[in-house]
Amino acid sequence: MNKVSLERLGIKASFTGENKNGKRVSRRQFLKYSAYTYVTFGGVCFLAGCAVDPVTGKNQLMMMSREQEIGIDKQRSPFQFSSDYGVTQDRALNQYVSEVGRKMLPSVHRSDMPYDFQCVNATYVNAYAFPGGSIAVTRGILLDLDDEAQLAALLGHELGHVNARHSAEQASKNQLSSLFVGGLSLLASTQGSGLGQLTQQLGALGQGLFLSSYSRENEREADSLGQEYMVKAGYSSKGFVGLMEMLHSMNTAKASSTQMLFSTHPMSSERLSAAVQRDTTQYKDTHSFPLGRERYMDKTALLRQKKGAILKMQEGEKYLAKEEYGTAETAFKSAIQQAPDDYTAHVLMAKCLLIQKKSSQALSYANSAKKLYATEPQGYYLAGLANSAEKKHTQAYEDFKQCDALLPGNPQLTFYKGYSLDNSGQQKAAAQNYLAYLKQIDYQSNPYSKHAYQRLKAWGYAQ
Repeated sequence: MNKVSLERLGIKASFTGENKNGKRVSRRQFLKYSAYTYVTFGGVCFLAGCAVDPVTGKNQLMMMSREQEIGIDKQRSPFQFSSDYGVTQDRALNQYVSEVGRKMLPSVHRSDMPYDFQCVNATYVNAYAFPGGSIAVTRGILLDLDDEAQLAALLGHELGHVNARHSAEQASKNQLSSLFVGGLSLLASTQGSGLGQLTQQLGALGQGLFLSSYSRENEREADSLGQEYMVKAGYSSKGFVGLMEMLHSMNTAKASSTQMLFSTHPMSSERLSAAVQRDTTQYKDTHSFPLGRERYMDKTALLRQKKGAILKMQEGEKYLAKEEYGTAETAFKSAIQQAPDDYTAHVLMAKCLLIQKKSSQALSYANSAKKLYATEPQGYYLAGLANSAEKKHTQAYEDFKQCDALLPGNPQLTFYKGYSLDNSGQQKAAAQNYLAYLKQIDYQSNPYSKHAYQRLKAWGYAQ
């Protein structure tokens, strides 16, 4: 057969098995032609241009518009939030974080951005910003702060990155673009290494995948802006110094829970010294301003009740990275005993068990995660993998389908839906998903593209 028989799938054929010279194309060429780059920053190509730096007022080379920054944010932030186990279900805590962040917005340089502040369920220590104004802090870092002024300093620093357009700057240097254009393909590669098999990479499912890595100069500028924003909001500059002292101490200790933080936000003693210098000179008159320790303790009381469980999760993730799965499993079990209603603890346990090929036990924890947080995708994803390993392909398909509905745009889910349908005997529907998967990814030789192509070929849909 000289054509890829898309008509058999109810799809109009747009590619034949011959090239312009009339020669039959190879498997590699088929995949290359049927694939396309998942996203190019909102579908708009970059054009080099000149813009005005919103902070300095000077001209700057900028290859990304405000609309593109917002578009990137909308595309990337949902995946990062989900990899961090979703936005916290503690609505009061999330509202508190938002209130502190919004107190600084009257002073920012880009007041027209759609800012959004969230606390995510991740236990590692970090805070991050997306270029359109989505800013998140993890439960892990909130447990290490001492007062509201430190929280304002943390959020102010992230606001500094957005206002100085640091992500756009990285994109202009072809750093962010190369990460994001292949981002979803990279995400797929971290979510399993073969049919029904997982690697230790699942232990950090997508963690930090969509985060920008800033330069030391970026960090210095974000520090200066963050300290400015938080004092203008009425907080003592001592809060910023306290944050820098905490980060400097953490950087010296090199804890595993802070690796992501310092890989994306390089820390140095110079940053601490600069914060102290600003505090003792231009901001010395703010020392009488409040730190808000009592209010911070009140607002984070429920979170701090889970501190023991969160520390156990951090411990488990450390052992997961070391491939000491039995020790990790024990830590996660302890976390669940201390916080039986914690979604993240159940997801981590499900991952740990899947890596050990204990699919039946993993399914139990994944199903519990689905019940605990029905609108967060990871529980469904892990349940789908566990059901697939248990050869419960119909249920696996339903899990993958729901995960895809909650967080669309991950080509790996398209493959797994096809795989589940294939094993349920639904050839035509499986072929549609396999073909869609091959179209969604850049050509890459991986177990998924090979399997999808071979199945299409065996069914007569591809040469």
